[in-house]
Amino acid sequence: MSEAVRVRFPPSPTGHLHVGGARTALFNWLYARHHQGVYVLRIEDTDRSRSTEEYTQSLLEALRWLGLDWDEGPPTPGYRQTERFDIYRAHAERLLAEGKAYRCRCTPETLDALRRTAETRKETFRYPGTCREANVALVRARTRFAWRSRSRARRSWTTWSAGRVTCSHAELDDLDPSCGPTARRPTTSAWSWTT
Repeated sequence: MSEAVRVRFPPSPTGHLHVGGARTALFNWLYARHHQGVYVLRIEDTDRSRSTEEYTQSLLEALRWLGLDWDEGPPTPGYRQTERFDIYRAHAERLLAEGKAYRCRCTPETLDALRRTAETRKETFRYPGTCREANVALVRARTRFAWRSRSRARRSWTTWSAGRVTCSHAELDDLDPSCGPTARRPTTSAWSWTT
């Protein structure tokens, strides 16, 4: 391979390691070791209502029991998503300043109602863009908001398993793939902050 292999396994400590997670951890570990690459363990603990230290320790113990070691990850600081919020906030603010993102004031209840309507119609839920052109002062007046991407572009990337993949941002529910999961709820696809 021309580039150094770097893979990660990002379990969420909201329960014990399940067989699907163990399979992914094992395949990523095997791939990294086969190519003399780096295996990174990153804890996706952004679901604050369900993530616990007990589950984090359970995940680490399960991986050790499977004989999987990692080159980067806990206990070294910086491999828990919640330890990186300041970095993500700075990038979100930059995207906002560049006009590439916007604040969404929709409440979880509003989004849940829209999601249920889409399910009733047997449609895939897509955020309707309600706040895309909203008054900035109105959005800032709310204490909770989510970051959303303005991009309507298409992105392409190549994976070793699927080959070339192309995805329209319209298929991603107003979320730039680089923005990541939510701090507010696992079902909302945008970064959320309390100010």
